[in-house]
Formats: sequence, structure tokens, C-alpha cells
Amino acid sequence: MTIENPIATAVPAGATELALAESSGADASCSCCAIPDASATTGAGEAAASDLAALVSADYAVAGMTCGSCVRHVSAELGSLEGVDSVDVALVAGGVSTVTVRSSAPLDDAAVAAAVEEAGYQVVAG
Repeated sequence: MTIENPIATAVPAGATELALAESSGADASCSCCAIPDASATTGAGEAAASDLAALVSADYAVAGMTCGSCVRHVSAELGSLEGVDSVDVALVAGGVSTVTVRSSAPLDDAAVAAAVEEAGYQVVAG
């Protein structure tokens, strides 16, 4: 008789569950480390599709992020900068992740670096 894992993990609505490379099997990730699905994002900060072309996009290499919680901290700090419309993160757990920031005007690199450092991570030469 096979018994399924009695501890079920629930992934929050609008989030993508990550499988961790160090683990294996269906239970290799947890709901607290789920990264929000960008297609499910809603809120006042979203730009209409026609407005996206007017936004400035910049990519930053950020070291030290390992999970969805890290992504949320960096996204919150960068999102608090004036003019920032959206923040997208391509997480490379334990490596160098690409953080894309879209804003209404070019951002000062020093302000971006300070926001990332406030979250506990570091912008590196990418």
C-alpha cells in the first residue's frame, strides 16, 4: 500500500511553485518560496499595454537571492523608488539573478544599488 504525503503544501493563488535543485520528488518545494506569477499580477501600479512602450527598462545582476521571499524583498525595495512601474526577477537560486526594472524615467544606478542593499543583497557587474 502506498501512502501519499500527508502534509500537503498549498501554493497561494497567482504563484508558481518552484522545484528546488537540491531536492527531488513532488514535495521538493514549499509554498512560502513560491514566486508570484507575473500573469496574475493586479493592482494600481500596472500599466496598460499601450503604456508599456513608454516605459524605460533596465536589467541589473543581483547576487544572493535564494527563494521567493528574497524576490519579494528586492521587489518591494525597488518598487518603492519613485517612477518604478514594475519589477521582474529571473531567480537563479544562490547565483546571480537578473532583475528587470521598468520605470517612467531612467533610474539612478546608485539608488537602485542602495535599494537592493537595503533588501540585503548586492548588485554586481553583469
